[in-house]
Amino acid sequence: MLLGRVIGTIWATRKYEAVKNYKLQFVEPLNAELKITGDPFVAVDTIGAGPGEIIFYITSSESVIPMDVDMAPVDASIVGIVDSINSEIH
Repeated sequence: MLLGRVIGTIWATRKYEAVKNYKLQFVEPLNAELKITGDPFVAVDTIGAGPGEIIFYITSSESVIPMDVDMAPVDASIVGIVDSINSEIH
C-alpha cells in the first residue's frame, strides 16, 4: 500500500459499467514525510475519501480486489483514510 492525498474529484456523466458506482479521485503520491513523490493520477474511491484527505491506495491488478466486480479497467484504488502518522524519520 502507498500513501497519497486526494486533490480533487472527477465528475463523469459516462463511465465504464464496472466503475459507474464509484467516485474517481485525483491523487498525488506522497512519501512518509508527506512530500509529493510523483505526478497526480486517477484512482477509484472504494471508501468515500474526499479532497485534502491523506489516504492509502493500491495499484496494478490488486486495484480491483476491493471492488464488487471481477474485472475492471482500474490501475489504482483508494482503500483507506489515514487518521494519523507516527514517524521517526528526521
